[in-house]
Amino acid sequence: MRDLRGKVAWVTGAGTGIGEAAAIALADAGMQVVLSGRRADKLEHVAQQTGGLVAPLDVSDRSAVQAVVERIAGEFGRIDVLVSSAGINFARRNWHTVDPTDWDQVIRVNLDGAFYCAHAVLPHMIRQGDGLIVNISSWAGKHVSVLTGPAYTASKHAMNAMNESINMENGIHGVRACAVCPGEVATPILDNRPQPPSAEERARMVQPEDCGAVVRFLAELPEHVCINELTVSPTWNRGYVGQALAIQREEEARL
Repeated sequence: MRDLRGKVAWVTGAGTGIGEAAAIALADAGMQVVLSGRRADKLEHVAQQTGGLVAPLDVSDRSAVQAVVERIAGEFGRIDVLVSSAGINFARRNWHTVDPTDWDQVIRVNLDGAFYCAHAVLPHMIRQGDGLIVNISSWAGKHVSVLTGPAYTASKHAMNAMNESINMENGIHGVRACAVCPGEVATPILDNRPQPPSAEERARMVQPEDCGAVVRFLAELPEHVCINELTVSPTWNRGYVGQALAIQREEEARL
């Protein structure tokens, strides 16, 4: 595993959830972290834990993304890891309730924002001959579900395809990308669901720090190793529970 001390990581969506946990995990590994997100107060709280540089940002603003990357390159001279964790969803998310304006916003943040960030860091990583892009996708990037709605599902499926295109074109330059596809994670985005899960249900989910550990693992892998896609799900997977209980009832009926 490679030594991350002295290397630079840029984390979007760093104020809460997976982004926050990833920033803390990478800082614990010795990296200098740059923290971006829309809420400066949340970023300042994470900065107190990581010693990171705060760079507030709406990733859907292409020129603002470029400005942050130029700031990082100017201050540190390199960008070793990008963690694109900024993401949103809305409670009114299904076909009979979704507002086209909300659709636009989900695509702008979840997909366009990840593209803008990757596009901006790639020239620096290519010049270095080394770089890792971690796109925080979702179980919804692999499986279509009513639960997440068409906008979020479409944005994450597209993110996975975009992620692999990074590897196809830039692996020869030493740049690798991983789409991390978590199942249910107990983050604040769950509060935006039409029916937010209970505290008991959240306790059974993957926790943000679990995903932070995954991001650190990816960053510590040797430069010649690329994990193109990685799925992380709760052992008690609510998507599987109904099927498991049905099998159990069938087995009990045969006894």
